[in-house]
Amino acid sequence: MAEAVEVPVYLFTGFLEAGKTTFIQETLADPRFNAGESTLVLLCEEGEVELDLDALKGDITVEVIEDEDLLNPVNLQMLLTKAGAERVMVEYNGMWMLDTLFAAMPENWVVYQEFSFYDTDTFISYNTNMRQLVYNKLQTADCVVFNRFSSSADKMELHKIVRGCSRRAEIIYEYPDGETEYDDIEDPLPFDLEAPIVQIEDMDYAIWYRDMGEEMDKYQDKVVRVKGITGNAVGLLGGSFIIGREVMTCCVEDIRMAGLVCEWNGPRPQKGSWIWVTASINIQKHKAYGMKKGPVLKVKKIENAEEPDQTVATFY
Repeated sequence: MAEAVEVPVYLFTGFLEAGKTTFIQETLADPRFNAGESTLVLLCEEGEVELDLDALKGDITVEVIEDEDLLNPVNLQMLLTKAGAERVMVEYNGMWMLDTLFAAMPENWVVYQEFSFYDTDTFISYNTNMRQLVYNKLQTADCVVFNRFSSSADKMELHKIVRGCSRRAEIIYEYPDGETEYDDIEDPLPFDLEAPIVQIEDMDYAIWYRDMGEEMDKYQDKVVRVKGITGNAVGLLGGSFIIGREVMTCCVEDIRMAGLVCEWNGPRPQKGSWIWVTASINIQKHKAYGMKKGPVLKVKKIENAEEPDQTVATFY
């Protein structure tokens, strides 16, 4: 049975009046992107700016999805088939969580690029009052665009919020006259990866854990010293155990244990105890990671540790 042909998806997120529709219009008008390919555009919200299909070339079909319940694989595949499209552009509703869309996409739909747009004047307010929605869009974005940017805006504050969600997203500031500026603020890691033993302080656990997940290979064979609480060791052999910290990525509701497998030849430490481990990192497949590759700490030394003042690690 032949595999289904991969369908590229270009995803545009952000809140109303942030510039998503204008960017989609400009993208479809660019011959470097649109050489006549059949395209399905899914609009999950309607703002003041509307797509001007008369100004565009090629086979473009627009469908409006205002009901979140209509985001399901059967309906999305039906819309694609009806349009006869070979790719999809989605202008997503800023008030909907992205997990809803990702769960609804047919298996052969693949997000090629994800852009997130924000009005500079309202972004801080959205982040303060609807942090979970903002974080949800920033964490997977390939590119974050701040429209209506001015020299009086606090670029560092915007930068820190984005970097608190993702270290890989490109950040662009667009001025009212259309001029754009790429973010060039350096983000040095708060620990020295070239040190003989990389010391991970309490306040840096979340950043270290995320960075290791995003760029796993650079941690191969690095020796680290890190503090954590020992966790459930069901299914692990010998003295092996789990060490980790609870991490809050957005708000209290999304606190999760960020744990790592530790292989240790000595007696297994008591569950629920705080310890320092000094270990060499090996990137390998492990059943604790669902047989996917992950960092396995080859423990060289264990030391008792005091419980940190703030047990939940954050990115701030």
